[in-house]
Amino acid sequence: MLPTDLLSYRHNGEELVPKRLPIDDRHLQLAQAAIDRFQDCVNDTQSTLDRKLKEFEGDSPDYRLRRGLAHLLKSHSCTFEMVSPLDPPELRQRVFSLSAQTVPSRVTTTQTLDRLATELSRELNSEILPDAIRRGLYADLQENRILTVFDPPTPENLLHRYNLSQVQGIFYRASDIVINAHRNVPGQYKLLFRYLKLFSLMFYIEGDADCGFTITIDGPTSLFKPSTRYGLAIAKLIPALLHVTRWSLKATLHTRNPQTKTTRIGRFALDSDCGLVTHYPPGKPYDSMLEQSFAKRWLSLDTPWQLEREVDLIPIPGSVMVPDFRLVHPDGRDVLLEIVGYWRPEYLKKKFSQVRHVENRRLVLAVSERLNLEKAGVRASDVSVPLVWFKEKLQPQAVLDAIESD
Repeated sequence: MLPTDLLSYRHNGEELVPKRLPIDDRHLQLAQAAIDRFQDCVNDTQSTLDRKLKEFEGDSPDYRLRRGLAHLLKSHSCTFEMVSPLDPPELRQRVFSLSAQTVPSRVTTTQTLDRLATELSRELNSEILPDAIRRGLYADLQENRILTVFDPPTPENLLHRYNLSQVQGIFYRASDIVINAHRNVPGQYKLLFRYLKLFSLMFYIEGDADCGFTITIDGPTSLFKPSTRYGLAIAKLIPALLHVTRWSLKATLHTRNPQTKTTRIGRFALDSDCGLVTHYPPGKPYDSMLEQSFAKRWLSLDTPWQLEREVDLIPIPGSVMVPDFRLVHPDGRDVLLEIVGYWRPEYLKKKFSQVRHVENRRLVLAVSERLNLEKAGVRASDVSVPLVWFKEKLQPQAVLDAIESD
């Protein structure tokens, strides 16, 4: 994402409009020029790269755009490493100790480096050259880090990332956000809900899978003390939202004028037709090897029950439960299966609380014997749905027995 000083937006009444670049020849060429600067500096120092980026900015009036492209490349496509034969403080100690034994001069400096190179080559069982010692002396300084890996995006993807980052920056100062996720594929909902939890956002969910869900999120400026970190967490949710087919969003914003020191209320709206492109990968077919193994072994079971993945959602007060599987019989019966594997106590307590709120649906809960339910404050006897216990692997036959005996 972009820091606040590289964000560009304008006001249209109360509405904030972030800057978005057209994907045209001029901007594609500019993006390629930025990428070329990084490509030229692979295996060179960060100070060399920074100098080339200053040249790239020049005195151009669009220096903030150029600086923004460079920031995204440096943050997401580069690997900088400290390259030194020894940890730099230790290397400096070795060099200075040897240097103290001679009178300073160009000749003795060369001799000192040659002597230490020979010693280190023997100690490390690898050829160490004097130049490597010279470069490694202050390799722990940021400007001396080496750009060892550059994974370049295409110019088009870089422009898409820039446009997305401009929109993400809008949410740094949001006070409240309302997302309407319309009727979609259930797996898309699950991916969105997973990211809501991953970024530790404060949210409330209403609705159901047939009509869609309304998700209300408290923004960073609604906290007792506005948190930049929380604003970044909300911004990180936007690329996940782009995986949902149909949605709309409205946000209330608090922007501060640095000159007048006043706060201005703004509005921002976005929907699934926004044209933004996510860089987040799509959801994995399975959340764990446990689920994947169970699904594979179910196929070898001789049963008319068909196993389906993430096809149903159960609304519960303030949230939603997305069972891992649904089992469907040709006669019309269906049973939901939730697997509770290896999780922290807080998760267990919440999961079993959700199960107690499930109404009007048949549900089987598969629980690992490795879990310390007592420590989590959970009693299996309080759960009204059938439980299937398992050790290393969840056995399909045990699940089948539970649904047919229920």
